[in-house]
Amino acid sequence: MIWGVMIAMAVAASAFLFVLLLGKSDGSVSPAHATLAILNDQLSEVSRDEKRGLISANEARAASQEIKRRILAQGRYHTVPQSGKFGNIAIVIAALFVPISAATYYNYAGSPDIASVAFADRQEEIEERRRIEDLTRRLAEQLLADPNGGALEGWMLLGQTYARLGRRADAADAYEQASLKEGADSVVYSMLAEALIVAEQGVITPKAERAIDQAILLDPRNPAGTYYKALAFHQNGQGKMAYDMLVERLETADDFAPWMETFVVRANIIAAEVGAEPISLAQFAPMMAGGAPGPTREDVEAVGEMSADEQNEFIRSMVARLADRLAEEPDDLDGWMRLGNAYKVLNEVDQAIDAYEKAQDLLEGTSSQDPRRAAVAQALSELGDQ
Repeated sequence: MIWGVMIAMAVAASAFLFVLLLGKSDGSVSPAHATLAILNDQLSEVSRDEKRGLISANEARAASQEIKRRILAQGRYHTVPQSGKFGNIAIVIAALFVPISAATYYNYAGSPDIASVAFADRQEEIEERRRIEDLTRRLAEQLLADPNGGALEGWMLLGQTYARLGRRADAADAYEQASLKEGADSVVYSMLAEALIVAEQGVITPKAERAIDQAILLDPRNPAGTYYKALAFHQNGQGKMAYDMLVERLETADDFAPWMETFVVRANIIAAEVGAEPISLAQFAPMMAGGAPGPTREDVEAVGEMSADEQNEFIRSMVARLADRLAEEPDDLDGWMRLGNAYKVLNEVDQAIDAYEKAQDLLEGTSSQDPRRAAVAQALSELGDQ
């Protein structure tokens, strides 16, 4: 039965390729070109709306930058050269060779009669997610039914839960409700800003920037507020101001804190664009000297030419290299702290907790006055609240 299904699928896929080859038309408009035309039209519409006073200059600039980013991404990922005669021959060969070679290899090494163990193992995970979603729904209903509008803590919990479930827009809405409550502090506004930025795929809108400004107003030393304000400057073409803001906050840090690693990485990314000197964590946290792996000068220069998505992939590759090194050198206390902070920034909570717990175990052999004890304890507390 399974072999019959696989053969039918292979034949259908091959037939689809042959139909495309036979039915090609040079006069057709590709989806990529149609998308680019729509984006260009949207760009013109933003300019018209700004001239008519329908949107502010800041809103127009943010919208234009996002549309231009999408135009660049569309051009990068959808520019495909014409295949020509030899390209068509290659497609025909692939249509015949790939199914035959796949079937031959699967017949030799595959096991079609074995049940899907991976899916069975995921049943517990699926049930747990359903349970969390049900509890989240009940919490939302309870907050909305509260005649006083719901408690600040309840909206914060709802926002954190939505974020973990990947419901970005709902998380932003919950944090916005929390920001309206009495007692909303700098942390509430910085988390609102972060949720708005994540919901907009990294674009800092005027609404997010207002939340950032309020976070800084309530607590000028809030590192999250400073970080997102620097990103706003960078997005608006003020790279030097963004770089200076990150470095200045690092210089005012009393002791090592997990957020410093993120500041250094982002400052070095911006430094490559504005021609500033790369920095290292050891400049601001001497206890990290000698064990803080950072990007090389070549890495920093290359990052300056990357898109936002490519920069995120670069950061993830750095995290993966650090994790691989720690697997071989598990006694590197500072390394585990840096890994925990990196996972925290990437919103990979479970991995972050695991890394910080390993650091906490290693701290048992250090002085009770070691400032890293407080840093790890604070990080675990924040992650536990998420």
